[in-house]
Amino acid sequence: MSSRVSVLLAVVAIGTSIFGASYFGASGDSATREISGETSSAVRSTGFSRNPSNQVSGKALAAGIGNETLQAEIQGKEPTASASSLTGAPFRLKAGLQTTAQEKAEHQSVAVKEVDSVGLTVHDMEAELKFFTEVLPFEKVSDEEVVGEDFEELLGVFGCRVRVVRLKLGTEFITLTQFLAPRGRPIPVDSKSNDNWFQHIAIVVSDMEAAYKHLRKHNVEHASTGPQTLPDWNTNAGGIKAFYFKDPEGHVLEIIWFPEGKGNPRWQGQTDLFLGIDHTAIAVSDTDEALKFYRDFLGMEVAGESENYGPEQERLNNVFGARLRITGLTASKGPGIELLEYLAPSDGLPYPVSTKMNDLWSWRTRLIVGSADEAMKAAKSANVDFVSPGSVDIVDDEIGIDKGVTVSGPFGHRMILVEEATQNEETKGAK
Repeated sequence: MSSRVSVLLAVVAIGTSIFGASYFGASGDSATREISGETSSAVRSTGFSRNPSNQVSGKALAAGIGNETLQAEIQGKEPTASASSLTGAPFRLKAGLQTTAQEKAEHQSVAVKEVDSVGLTVHDMEAELKFFTEVLPFEKVSDEEVVGEDFEELLGVFGCRVRVVRLKLGTEFITLTQFLAPRGRPIPVDSKSNDNWFQHIAIVVSDMEAAYKHLRKHNVEHASTGPQTLPDWNTNAGGIKAFYFKDPEGHVLEIIWFPEGKGNPRWQGQTDLFLGIDHTAIAVSDTDEALKFYRDFLGMEVAGESENYGPEQERLNNVFGARLRITGLTASKGPGIELLEYLAPSDGLPYPVSTKMNDLWSWRTRLIVGSADEAMKAAKSANVDFVSPGSVDIVDDEIGIDKGVTVSGPFGHRMILVEEATQNEETKGAK
């Protein structure tokens, strides 16, 4: 396989978005981050500080990453465009304002056709593979090592050499990406689910009790207190069961069970214990600002909303006083993206400006669009932040991917927008 393709696969599948449960459990109340034994001052330099004595950090925590000026002050950089500055034809279309035929055509080229996959950055590929294929029943689809300027540009990491493994569960895909060079930073040990770098995938199970027993048998690390059943008073989420746990490198994963009448009907009546990936969830500081990007710019549709709180939600996220506004988004095909806004507590940290895609907390979601070039033009016009310098030529006839452009959502989460030529599902899944 051409090296030009394998890295693109460093992005991973999700499942249809259901907004009933959105939870992370990472405990830790330390005032500053501890990253692999680094000192507090070193940690603060990465943008992870919770230290209230830092005046700029304190203001930034209150405002969230949406206040790009304060975030830039923390990092000593010029402020970048915030979600509120997004402009251009997609936003005029959603607002019902007058648009030209050309603008409408451009919007169709940018709109997401499919949520293809979700990707995790890992340090120890063999340990992660053992976890995902033995503790969890993912199947290996491909295993490639790639290097080259195209991939440096696509991933925004100079001099990178990466190993990319694509895995499948049900009909959904994930990818594990190991940066053989250069090695990135680990996940902060006291990460919380209301920190803006939080992201997870939700794995649907047919029996929560049996799935939890299976995970306990393999001594997985808890993130939640234990499986939680959301209360019946919550019309949209009542009866859903969920549990957060971690992989060997600290990535948060979720198992979720839907009662009849909740979630996608395809999850009902199946006999396998682990069924597939329902959605990927990301923490945001402001849902309305996030919707300007995911709904208005990328063209995803809001599938539903709920507001979750109470002791079950607190223990699911392992965040005392957790109250969340949850918004589920879907494309015409593929899994969903779930926005998690913590209405309380308000001490979540912003996505570090210094983040590179070789850092373990940097997930990425691969989205298929009509044209990477048009997506790049529209992104520039709309003041979207770029990770790649523009659209990158990654043509490979085997899987039909032509070009990709990597951008950041308004709260830092990486999205790789790729165009994909016509191909059959067997070929797509095998690469």
